[in-house]
Amino acid sequence: MSSSFLRLTSVNVHIDGIGKVLIERSDKAKRLSISVRPLKGVRVAVPPHISFEKAEQLIYTKSDWIKEHQTRMQQHEQQLTVYDGSTEFKTKYHTLRLLTHAQYSMRCVIQDGFINVFYPAHKDVRDPDVQKFIRQSIEEGYRKEAKQYLPGRVAYFAEKFGFTYENVFIKSAKGRWGSCSHTNNINLNLHLMRLPDALCDYVILHELAHTVEKNHGPHFWALLDSICGNAKALDKKLKAYRISIF
Repeated sequence: MSSSFLRLTSVNVHIDGIGKVLIERSDKAKRLSISVRPLKGVRVAVPPHISFEKAEQLIYTKSDWIKEHQTRMQQHEQQLTVYDGSTEFKTKYHTLRLLTHAQYSMRCVIQDGFINVFYPAHKDVRDPDVQKFIRQSIEEGYRKEAKQYLPGRVAYFAEKFGFTYENVFIKSAKGRWGSCSHTNNINLNLHLMRLPDALCDYVILHELAHTVEKNHGPHFWALLDSICGNAKALDKKLKAYRISIF
């Protein structure tokens, strides 16, 4: 393996029986790790002190494991929405619009109530790269809406129920709808914009309640019940929703 290969921050390699694998340097990684994710494929995260050569060796060692997870990934991908000219997709304030243009790059313009996705005319809209960009564009639409809508909603409930908080941050966390820091900063997931209004409000109230009760003990649930009714029933409904774009 050449020294130039070792200096790369990322590289795509083709592995027989598996296909394309992204090997990527990660300052956060403490050990070699393999992930297999829908629409993203196979990725190996490589710590700074480990060579890409060892990462490639790991792929061959774990090939059976990777193939098993690829099968699950493909099954999951088959459940995903395929966005094309016949798709009617709306966020809270925007309508998705797919448009072709003469350029080779893809572009997203969010304005006047539309998420306009421009993709090359020579490409099929069902191409995985186009579908990935469409999902990224939808996420940007949700991010824009979240920044406009959620901070005001937090302020409204804080004033209504007498809560005090510091700041509201909009994030794209993979595992949680919201959180409250020890300094009472409220972190909200941009994907809250996908939820029914009642569940979106529930998450906001949940995090505001944490400004008073920092755990999920009886006092926390009693406080939450006093401001939103049957809190645990709402919490159960929330679990039916996934933090991702389909």
